[in-house]
Amino acid sequence: MATSVPPNRTLRQRPDEETGGTMSFFDHLVELRKRIISSLLAIGVGMVVGLLIAKRFIYLIITPELEALRANGLAEKLYYTHPAGGVSLIISLGLYLGIVIAMPWVLYQIWLFVAPGLYKHERRAVASFIGASMFLFLSGIAFGYFFMLRQLLTRVIGLMNDGPIQPLISVNEYFDLIVIMLVGLGIIFEMPVVVFILSLFRIVTPKFLMKNFRYAMLLITIVAAIVTPTPDATTMIVFMVPMVALYFVSVVVSYFVIRRKARAPAEEQAPQT
Repeated sequence: MATSVPPNRTLRQRPDEETGGTMSFFDHLVELRKRIISSLLAIGVGMVVGLLIAKRFIYLIITPELEALRANGLAEKLYYTHPAGGVSLIISLGLYLGIVIAMPWVLYQIWLFVAPGLYKHERRAVASFIGASMFLFLSGIAFGYFFMLRQLLTRVIGLMNDGPIQPLISVNEYFDLIVIMLVGLGIIFEMPVVVFILSLFRIVTPKFLMKNFRYAMLLITIVAAIVTPTPDATTMIVFMVPMVALYFVSVVVSYFVIRRKARAPAEEQAPQT
């Protein structure tokens, strides 16, 4: 006698297409705590390494300022105004280098926290996620260092390089300034990765991004005004152009993510042959 198969068992889910484990709120908190501790340990190790190599990076850091001083006919020297200013510079630089060194592991921990809510085929993008995040972050820093700093610093010094007024630039204050600029640009360049994650959970969509472009432009203008240390409109525009370009790249990224997720349920329900 033939037996009928219950309707809910006619299509068996493939083992490689599971929908991700179900976790309670407490389980999510435990997982988050685990990822935060692992990230902090990696940052700590990275900072130790950064302190060991910081002194070798100082000249690389101050080169844009020295070139700006040379372009304005000034002595190529920076000063520290506190007895421990030199040591403070090495420590600060080492800490920031440590964060950069630990960044791949931190990004990996972020992905491990997000991954349980994704399909298995989406988890396979972990290498691309980490690689793209690091590439974009370093691209932002490189853009600021090679294309922005020299032009910006030369113009800033030239504004008041007249007569009896001469700059006496503290190396510590200079370091604080470029850290804000370079790290800020590195974070800004992460926009497509952030939109990628938000699109995976349908928090944002291409339609949402395009509809709210005017508000994005306002936010981009504010960020450019904060990151740019001068009121020069030309410099602000130079900052804004890559940010606007990244926004539209994010729209394209969101489009492909949403389209892939829309096709995923149909593929999972396809019968096996």
